[in-house]
Amino acid sequence: MVLSARLVPCMLTDVQKADHAETSARLLTLFSENPDNFISRFVTVDETWLHHFDPESKAQSMAWKHVISLPPRKFCVIASDCKVMATIFWDSEEILLIDYLEHSRTITRTYYADLIGKYRAALKEKRRGKLRRDVLFHQDNAPAHSSSQALTAIRNAGVELLRHPPYSPDLAHIWPPVTLFVSKTE
Repeated sequence: MVLSARLVPCMLTDVQKADHAETSARLLTLFSENPDNFISRFVTVDETWLHHFDPESKAQSMAWKHVISLPPRKFCVIASDCKVMATIFWDSEEILLIDYLEHSRTITRTYYADLIGKYRAALKEKRRGKLRRDVLFHQDNAPAHSSSQALTAIRNAGVELLRHPPYSPDLAHIWPPVTLFVSKTE
């Protein structure tokens, strides 16, 4: 019998496997403490690139034609080079905050720490009392997210930061909250 090797994204070390097991055990403990309130305690953050373009509506693409002429052609619209980085914070109910990064800027530890303050204000406004129910904050291991400045801002926000083991899928990729379509109205 001949067997083929299975393709895996990354070969984890024993330390990384132990880290995954420890994180999973922590989540199981949190779930067993209060299964009814477990998912509602999560707040997740992730960044994504949004390509923007102005799609043509059916009404805009209408054209007069002769009875014997072919119908007008409408070509597929593809995403343009114009894009913007969006940082999205959401919980189990809805999006809490969307921040659009200014053109030609990057997410630095200072920018992300300030964003945590904006997130906390949005959480207080949209979810009164949620901060008193021990929010579980989930983010990936991006350098700006794991900087000491960002971790201090998260600690000051009054939320519990969940560990994110290396080579672990984000909650953001397990449960995408919404597909955003932005169009210019005339």
